[in-house]
Amino acid sequence: MIDHQMVSEALAEQLLHEYRTGASFFFSSPERTILAKGVFAAVPEEDGSGLEHLSQRAAAVLRDAEQSGRKRPIIVGAVPFDNAKPAQLTVPDEVWCAGPLVFEQSVQKHSQQGMAYDIQPVPEPEAYIRGVERGLAGIAAGDYSKIVLSRSLRLTSPEKIDIGRLLQNLAQHNTNGYTFAVDLPERAKEESHSARTLIGASPELLVSRTGFRVSANPLAGSRPRSDDPVEDQRRADELLASAKDRHEHAVVVQAVAAALKPFCRKLNVPAEPSLISTETMWHLSTEINGELTDLSISSLELAAALHPTPAVCGTPTDKARAAIKEIEPFDRGFFTGMVGWCDSVGDGEWVVTIRCAEAEDHALRLFAGAGIVAGSRPEDELAETSAKFRTMLLAMGLNNE
Repeated sequence: MIDHQMVSEALAEQLLHEYRTGASFFFSSPERTILAKGVFAAVPEEDGSGLEHLSQRAAAVLRDAEQSGRKRPIIVGAVPFDNAKPAQLTVPDEVWCAGPLVFEQSVQKHSQQGMAYDIQPVPEPEAYIRGVERGLAGIAAGDYSKIVLSRSLRLTSPEKIDIGRLLQNLAQHNTNGYTFAVDLPERAKEESHSARTLIGASPELLVSRTGFRVSANPLAGSRPRSDDPVEDQRRADELLASAKDRHEHAVVVQAVAAALKPFCRKLNVPAEPSLISTETMWHLSTEINGELTDLSISSLELAAALHPTPAVCGTPTDKARAAIKEIEPFDRGFFTGMVGWCDSVGDGEWVVTIRCAEAEDHALRLFAGAGIVAGSRPEDELAETSAKFRTMLLAMGLNNE
């Protein structure tokens, strides 16, 4: 008798090992594991339209794929933080799907030990603190009530980055989240071309759709984990009791619920947040569930309506986004965008692109952000970003920034 669960688990791990940089899309969630290869068609860009018509363009490409004989084709890829920038969405040539990844406790977590990195913070920590102070001044002036400010680390090595190994490490370290690797457009480098990969392990589900069922899991309010179990529990309890963090979380939940409500006949929004944890962080979490009014509403359409949430941008969105462009000294690219998939019937999963990096040859650019509200302390927000970097750093065999 075949144990189908064991077969599915083995296939999921096989898909992870068969990922190849520059030729694949990989996505794992608590529900499934997807490996896609090649490009059958790309969702075309449309200058100046932002996300307004993205789901319609994607649906048209999926219809064309079906008419070409593809059975239930899917769109895979990523959407950047800035709605004015082009998305990277394609219909793959080949797709394999299995159940969720399951790792035995005894599985060895490999790292790229021995690799030396030069680490350059952008901005420097002192400059980030000054940026947070500018954000707080904007809040005090009434320009916005919340702003999310991020920083990056650029890591370079004499050796080429092993993206496949890094992806496996991320998946093994973050078994309850969403692990992904997405090919990005090549960036011309003098006479050669350099492949880029968006890679990460996000804890945050932006939205998923299965038939009429819709789910979202906004996270806001965080504390770093501690290796000391007593201290770790103290931090968790403090986060759950924190009025500041609960207010920050409530703002995000209200925004997500308001964006989903027009699409749903039923929407269940818990009155109180709960706690979830990753290997490196505690988060306040709210699981929102709803029932669609119409099956013509795809997961990508829902994701576009939600993006960006106050958890990665701020509120009001337009004013926070404008201030982010003034304060942050770099382009976020796909960081704090969304990554995932949507099939031809509209089902799909989209996660918030956090705990991630852009990898290119011998370099990685890591990102981390923190939500700034009235009462935030710049030094605490700096510490929070340092803790969030650890998801990627641990997968690289590095314990500290």
